[in-house]
Amino acid sequence: MITTISFKITEIGWLKPDPRNSRTHPKKQINFIAASIDESGFVNPILANPVGVVIAGHGRLLAAKQLGLTEVPVITITGLTEAQERRLRIADNKIALHAGWDLDLLRSELNFIEGSGLDLALTGFSVGEID
Repeated sequence: MITTISFKITEIGWLKPDPRNSRTHPKKQINFIAASIDESGFVNPILANPVGVVIAGHGRLLAAKQLGLTEVPVITITGLTEAQERRLRIADNKIALHAGWDLDLLRSELNFIEGSGLDLALTGFSVGEID
């Protein structure tokens, strides 16, 4: 199997959410993503197949729509079977859940961000988690 990727800024209307996406995106999460995009830019592209079906990035797509964006960065992946696309969609979300935190380094990073005057809420951590 040969897989190729291409990157380009794409009209948001070309993208189609996959109705089989099993990952849910509560409004609170979409608001966090939208705030992050608004503050830092759209730095994590959406992954799509050659006909515009989203493989990964459904939450980013919803946040972009919430922000009224008309174009978004997209990596188009060619050469995957339907089963491989489905596996990648699940793996993209699940594998990250296996990571942990080095609490001392995290505390240091959050203290630095707070000391620089940036909004800690945009990290995705709640006030209780930060405390």
